Amino acid sequence: MPQVFKPKANTLSWLIMAGIVVVPLAVALFGIVYEHSANATRVDLVRDQPVPFSHKHHVGDGGIDCRYCHSSVETSAVAGVPPTETCMTCHSELWTSAAMLAPVRRSLSANAPIRWTRVHDLPDYVYFDHSIHIAKGVGCTTCHGEVETMPLMRKAHTLTMGWCLDCHRAPEKYLRPLDRVFATDWSPPPDQITQGVRLVQAYHIEVDHLADCSVCHR
Repeated sequence: MPQVFKPKANTLSWLIMAGIVVVPLAVALFGIVYEHSANATRVDLVRDQPVPFSHKHHVGDGGIDCRYCHSSVETSAVAGVPPTETCMTCHSELWTSAAMLAPVRRSLSANAPIRWTRVHDLPDYVYFDHSIHIAKGVGCTTCHGEVETMPLMRKAHTLTMGWCLDCHRAPEKYLRPLDRVFATDWSPPPDQITQGVRLVQAYHIEVDHLADCSVCHR
């Protein structure tokens, strides 16, 4: 009886069976690696902006308070982007002819807002309220990083669901006194957990419900 399969058919069949196992594992591994890469999280990637606004210069060197530009951050879900008039309170006197500020001058002249590129952009199915976080002692730098050192704004953290839940499940690790919420030089003290537990009680934070789905998905 003639041989139906050639000897190399055994090798081919083994390769096919190995591929059935290896390929899905490789795809899954690639997905995990990509999910944590800068291309996916956008962490530490600088976005092109119409004006190279430097938080290092304005906040770190100039000492400008976050609320001067983000005026609605204490009362609204959104922090707010400053209108051009806010920029011009200083730049009508300083660097009035600087080329990099030409878009600001055009914006004022045309009465049209500057179209900034968002750096921190949560998915539409996520509800986030700046005001409640500030009212409960979550500092700006906790989420946005050391903005006073950033020549150009970038994401300091992934802002993924897991990252947010880490805080919601153990807020005592991150809370600070209310008078230090906007302090860019604040760092957790050695007894942060002890102080944090007291702040959780003082701020009336219901930790048992912070991880409920409806808190962020409404």
